[in-house]
Formats: sequence, structure tokens, C-alpha cells
Amino acid sequence: MILSMTGFGRAEALFEGKKVSVDIKSLNSKNFDLNIKTPVRYKEKEYEIRKMLNDRILRGKVDCYVQCENLEESNDVTINRDVINNYISQLKGISADGPDFEYLKMAVRMPEALSTKTSEIDEPEWQFLFGVVSEAVGRFLEFRKTEGLTLHKELEKNLLKIESNLAKVPGFEEERIANVKDRYQSSLKEFENIDETRYYQEIMFYIEKLDISEEKVRLAQHIRYYLDVMNNEDFNGKKLGFIAQEMGREINTLGSKANHSQIQKLVVEMKDDLEKIKEQTLNIL
Repeated sequence: MILSMTGFGRAEALFEGKKVSVDIKSLNSKNFDLNIKTPVRYKEKEYEIRKMLNDRILRGKVDCYVQCENLEESNDVTINRDVINNYISQLKGISADGPDFEYLKMAVRMPEALSTKTSEIDEPEWQFLFGVVSEAVGRFLEFRKTEGLTLHKELEKNLLKIESNLAKVPGFEEERIANVKDRYQSSLKEFENIDETRYYQEIMFYIEKLDISEEKVRLAQHIRYYLDVMNNEDFNGKKLGFIAQEMGREINTLGSKANHSQIQKLVVEMKDDLEKIKEQTLNIL
């Protein structure tokens, strides 16, 4: 089964006058690379959130944003008047030209000018937070499955196109060998006293050198193997990438041995479809 490495999931819920929302998104990556942002209120549990995401998402460049919004009126923010007055006094000492309001605007941006009361978090709130994160991960994984189905269809289509073009190659092989013989015979007409035995030995050597039967068999096997792994193995992105590389080697060898314009055209089409497969494979978990 194919899962896309890209995904998106969002969940939000209310708890005692607070709205907690979690957004998770990812792009493809060779490893698990997590960037997480949580409110100060929940920093204490960031490690456990990271572990949950690592265990369930497995791979990708992941961004996770946890937000907490207080929906009820509260007096949690305190203005530290003594601190602000001290800042204003010092600012005036540096320059007495500006109006007091400008000093006030600068002062409230200084450290400890404002403070926020944070109540102690109990176990029910922690469980609530982990539940919201888990729900967001669940939706994220569903997104991955949906994207994976689309990837599966595209990959299968391109693989079958390569297989179809490979099946057309034998139709040009007889003409290809005949062309090789004709070229040899034409060039040898310019010479006298030709050793006929040696001539046929050279022809056979050249034909064997251009033989593409092994490449055709191996490429067909790689296509079947790719389809089998894609349909029957989980978390198969890296393995499919290796198989695609082997397919590329066989197609390149076919091209170098082709010696026939129609076969070369088929090779170019196969290369084009393989590049699409390689690009799509990079996005498989």
C-alpha cells in the first residue's frame, strides 16, 4: 500500500474556556525532520508530543503548530507599573526631547513590563491536549492515504506505458539485424579477397555485442517487481526508489545498443515515463 509523504491534518476542540487547535503538515524528506511550535503553557509536554508524532508519522519534513486561545474574559495580564515607570525615567535621561507617550510605547515593549499569570495544568487538560494532537495526526494520516491512492494510479499508468513500449521493441529487431548485415556487406564490397569465414565471425561478434535480450528480460522483471512491492508492501518508498534506479540502467543500456531509430524513439518514451516514476517515488513514505 502506498502512502504519500506529503499530508495535512487539523483538529480543534474546547476545554474550560480555551480553544486548542493543532495543525500538522509535511513535505517529503529522507528522514523524520520535525519543527514544532507550542504555547508556553504547553512547553512542558513538547517532548511527549514529539514522540507521538515521530512514532506515527515516521518520515517527512513535518511542521506542527499548537495554539491555545482563551475565549473567556480574564485578568491574567498584569501591567508592572513600577517597572514601566523605571524604564520611562531612564529613557528620559537618555533624551528629554520626546513626548511621554513615545517613551511609554517603548517602555511597554521592554522585558517584564507585562506579565501573564499561568495557572497550573492538571491531568485532564494534558489528556485533552494529547487527544487533540492525536486527532490531528489521524486526519493527517487519512490525507496521506488519499494522496497515496492518486500516486498509485499515476505510477501504475506510467509503468504500464513502459511495459507497452518494451513490448514493441521485438517488432523492430529483425530489421535492426538485417540493417547491420547490409552495412557490413556494403562496406566490404570495396575490398577484394575477403575471408568469408572471418567475415561471418565478425558479423556474429557484432550482433552479439548489440544483443538486447537480457536487458529486455531484466527490465520486464523490474517492472513486475515494482508493481508487486507497490501493491503488497508498506512503507516501501525507499525500496521502490532502488527498483526505479535499476529500471533506468536497463533502459539506458537498451538505448546505447539500439542501433535503430524506432527503438531509440521507444527508449526516449520509456525514459520520459521513468522520470515521472522517479519523481513520484520521492513522495512515497
